Amino acid sequence: MELLSLSSSLQNEIQTDNSGLPEKKIGSQGLRKKIVKKGISWQTPFPGDEVEVHFNGYIEGGASLESSRDKEVPFKFKLGQGEVIKGWDEGVATMKSGERAVFTVPPNLAYGEAGSPPLIPPNATLVFDIEMLSWISIRDLTGDGGILKKIIMEGEGWATPRDGDEVLVKHEARLETGMLVSKSEEGVEFHIGDGYLCPAFSRGVKTMRKGEKAELAVKLSYGFIQKGNLAPDIESNIPPDSSLTIQLELVSWRSVTAVTDDKKVLKKIVKAGEGFDRPAEGSRVKVTYVGKLGDGTVFDRKGTDGEPFEFITSEEQVNEGLDMAIMTMKKGERAKVTVDAEFLHGRDISGKLPANSLLHYEVELLDFIKEKPFWKMDTREKFEASERKKLDGNVLFKAGKFWRASKKYDKATKYIEFDHSFTEDEMCLAKSLRLSCHLNNAACKLKTGEYLEASRLCTKVLELDPLNVKALFRRSQAYLKTSELEKAEADIKEALAIDPNNREVKLEYMELKEKQREYDKYQAELFSTMVSRMS
Repeated sequence: MELLSLSSSLQNEIQTDNSGLPEKKIGSQGLRKKIVKKGISWQTPFPGDEVEVHFNGYIEGGASLESSRDKEVPFKFKLGQGEVIKGWDEGVATMKSGERAVFTVPPNLAYGEAGSPPLIPPNATLVFDIEMLSWISIRDLTGDGGILKKIIMEGEGWATPRDGDEVLVKHEARLETGMLVSKSEEGVEFHIGDGYLCPAFSRGVKTMRKGEKAELAVKLSYGFIQKGNLAPDIESNIPPDSSLTIQLELVSWRSVTAVTDDKKVLKKIVKAGEGFDRPAEGSRVKVTYVGKLGDGTVFDRKGTDGEPFEFITSEEQVNEGLDMAIMTMKKGERAKVTVDAEFLHGRDISGKLPANSLLHYEVELLDFIKEKPFWKMDTREKFEASERKKLDGNVLFKAGKFWRASKKYDKATKYIEFDHSFTEDEMCLAKSLRLSCHLNNAACKLKTGEYLEASRLCTKVLELDPLNVKALFRRSQAYLKTSELEKAEADIKEALAIDPNNREVKLEYMELKEKQREYDKYQAELFSTMVSRMS
């Protein structure tokens, strides 16, 4: 800041306006502040923000300094960047929009022992009357100054896009020389994560709200241009490691949700639904949907607004991938669902699709009714529901869908697991159902490689029925897979003692003996190697 001598009336004006006001300390280095006029918000600027203030000031007991009010031109600077004295950086950072305050700045936060000749003597204390007019937020998105973002116009709401979301963005990108690199007045659509133009594009857009306008100052490697996005004549004239200035406007975006962990089922919301509730397994849903191949060919269409398609979720009544996506939707929601063609395995169309095909569904969830929760069911309903889920699990197991079958068996046991109102006969029936479901579930876990869970389920059966051969047999299989050979042998011997003619158990016992021989051989070779090294 330039420092100019002004009339001595300024000093009197500041002193008169602030007589009797409480003063507080800022920080621990002697900075003091008196508020003249309170601000109109709770927010204060952050380091890096571009602030706009009016000010005037004087040397304590001395000359007046420069005044932006006299020039009628606000003073702008970037907070915390060393563009002003330390007292200003610390003091202005505490101000709210519209606030006016008087700061007394000690020499160590001003010009120190050297002063600023000829006007400011050594060790001078300065007094400033500062009014916060506004500020523009500037954020360092990378922490190293590689991408600086300045908000030009605030957006709506609080939400920002996430990786994978599809965004519509208007932009203009120029090199530091002013050369136009890329521009779109109509807007471009792309998925965050896939990126567009340069790495900074996605990083900037992820911090924006709908309708927000911002400017990105992009340095060096963050600004390299991704090939193929520009015309050849422009691309060839861009020097390496070019810095860019990018004007951005986030017009809108659509959330994209990975329904499955492997991202083989993706959902993009076209119209948000109402409330918070979603269908669960066993819900009766009403939908309309159209299924298309990549070239736009319609291969499936169900329901209309007047006569929606109804089905029960998780009952193999529609494509499994679509089924799972619908269970993430809210009532009234419209979405575009992309499903890997492997979810059509076994259906009529599956053999006609090329490898790695994607299926595209446009779906609307019109309504749904959740299955009655088990705690609201009477005894008869609980047993009927348990039997039904068990049979569903059996069908899925035979079809090789072991993970889904396991979920059915889990649910079947929950219906009849705890109920003190059961009669003695009902308790016996509940025990029989639980044993059957636990055993079937253990078989599923063996198929999916969840051996610890398989052994746990078998143990639960044996706690209820210690002589259950199937439970001993399947637990021995689980122990064998985890190389717990002593436990496996104990279970097999007990099973053979109960049922000596059981062919499956005999074969398992032979496999165990072979594995024990292999283990003994390995131990002998290991011991021989150790001895030879020692000698």
